Amino acid sequence: MAKDMEQLYSDRMKRYVTAMRNEKPDMVPIRPFVAEFTAKYAGYTCQEVTHDYEKAFAAARKCAADFDWDAVVGNMVYVWTGLTEAIGTKYYAVPGIHIPADTGFQYLEPPEEKAFMKPEEYDQLIEDPTGFLFNVWLPRISADVSAIGEATSLRNNLSFLKGGMAMLDYFSAFGTQNERLRKESGTVSAISGILKAPFDIIADKLRGYLGLVTDVIERPEKVLAACEALVPHLTHVALSGADPDKNVPIGLWMHRGCVPFFSQDHFDKFFWPTLKPIIEEIWRHGHQVLFYAEGNWNAHLDSFAELPDGAIVYHVDKADIFEVHKKIGHKFCLSGGISNTLLSFGTADEVRENCKKVIEGVAQDGGYVLDAEAIMQNDAKVENIRAMTEAAREYGVY
Repeated sequence: MAKDMEQLYSDRMKRYVTAMRNEKPDMVPIRPFVAEFTAKYAGYTCQEVTHDYEKAFAAARKCAADFDWDAVVGNMVYVWTGLTEAIGTKYYAVPGIHIPADTGFQYLEPPEEKAFMKPEEYDQLIEDPTGFLFNVWLPRISADVSAIGEATSLRNNLSFLKGGMAMLDYFSAFGTQNERLRKESGTVSAISGILKAPFDIIADKLRGYLGLVTDVIERPEKVLAACEALVPHLTHVALSGADPDKNVPIGLWMHRGCVPFFSQDHFDKFFWPTLKPIIEEIWRHGHQVLFYAEGNWNAHLDSFAELPDGAIVYHVDKADIFEVHKKIGHKFCLSGGISNTLLSFGTADEVRENCKKVIEGVAQDGGYVLDAEAIMQNDAKVENIRAMTEAAREYGVY
């Protein structure tokens, strides 16, 4: 049995990697990014899988074993509150504490006047990004960490001890989780490593979206310099977590750097010039990046086409996947395109028809990985997820 499972894993890895290299495997690989859906399927609440990562891991393994999927993320419910609560993080709403127990965790962005970085602090970030994050940003986003110059406290000291222990515990557990997925269900761990664009870092975690909208007009040179200062650090983080075998990609979570959140001019001036060199450097090391293009990034496909063939896997959310295929499908593997709305509110037959349409439209020559448009939460119907899986195997064989 163990040998059969290892063969299954090998077959799935070959299928997944072949498609991501924009080639034609034996069939379309299935790689669903399932988050709170796993809790629903395994009989847990959102609170349980957010508070107890072992339950989240078990839920992911149960889905991997019960469905015929080629690859999954070891835990797509990525916020473990044992870590975030250990340092008193302020920017998460936690199930069972701040929001109902069966609602997925939420990110809380502060109002512009309470942004975690003030507009006059760009120079500090530019001069020493890690120093600024540790000395200025961390005390602001934590209920326990004392600011520089303030009296320390037992809670401050314990937050570093607890936070360090929790981080080591959680991140180390992914190795065991990936191995169990391999041995118990022959399932590939879908991604390895993490990346965000420098511009998105500033929008998401430092100035907030509204603050950055103001900054690109009032202090554009500071915004560009800050993005440039973050480049080596983000590159290092991405490569430090990358797959040593160079099979599965590094995940890039793309948020608000696109039209209409910002103008095309702002994308061309800030977002792309500071992300493109990171992708090129990662590719020089032999690693692909999964562009998880949340929303609609079709306005920027010509820019993405500047990257070397095969450097990225491009995930399609709200954009027209057939348009994406026409523009960049000859250069890169695509994933996504299956309607989350249908998975949650449609019928099984509608889901099957959606899968058939996408596979026939973009996957005939390979280079496609089947997944929903966006991460699947606990509103997705079990019968529709099963229909998506079955349709992929029915229509996706080459």
